[in-house]
Amino acid sequence: MIRFEGVSFSYEEDEPVLTSVNLEIGPGLTLFLGPNGSGKSTLLKIAAGVEKPDSGAVTVDGLDLWKAEAEARRRLAYLPEQPDLTPYATLKEILGLVCRLRGEPLDAGLSSLEFFGLLPLAHRSVRELSMGQRKRAVWAAVLVGSPGYLLLDEPLETLDRGIRGEVVAWMLKRVREGAAVAVVSHAIEPFLMAVTRAVALQNRTPALFKDLPADPGEKLSFLEKLARNLPI
Repeated sequence: MIRFEGVSFSYEEDEPVLTSVNLEIGPGLTLFLGPNGSGKSTLLKIAAGVEKPDSGAVTVDGLDLWKAEAEARRRLAYLPEQPDLTPYATLKEILGLVCRLRGEPLDAGLSSLEFFGLLPLAHRSVRELSMGQRKRAVWAAVLVGSPGYLLLDEPLETLDRGIRGEVVAWMLKRVREGAAVAVVSHAIEPFLMAVTRAVALQNRTPALFKDLPADPGEKLSFLEKLARNLPI
């Protein structure tokens, strides 16, 4: 369980983005919804340990994300919206580091690169790759091992149609295996059948919705209202 306890955060003084957040992210697929600028990506970054809360605490299976960093973060895989990678390292070097951090053999990283059609480019540096190739490289890192928490920001953006289907299938497989998958996405339909709960960002505080409609049409309508911050 990822648990937020009284978390507040701001990028600029006196301009809070999140205020007094108390939230739990557990097994299943959770969609983070809300208008642009509502704090969805920020909430995901805090869960991943990319941003540090101004106050409060974030724990992963009871481990404080900022006090037991190595052990807590080993359980996480984070996919940022922008595929930011060190520009001068090669893909093979980056995947090698990920494998060492997760206790996996290098072959696991090479298999991930192959899955995304990047194995022939393993010797290239990140700065030699297109934006789409960089996104696939970050995805390759996510696939290494079996982290219990997948934090995915616009996971399908820039991916072509063919690989999108394979990525969604892999995500749903991880959900069935008991992983906690948290997704920020403007596209709701690819996740509609698997989503088990939604977190709506309103007025700097997330609201958790656990009981979603069973009917697919009603479910989609409900989630779209949350995404647009409309009355439900």
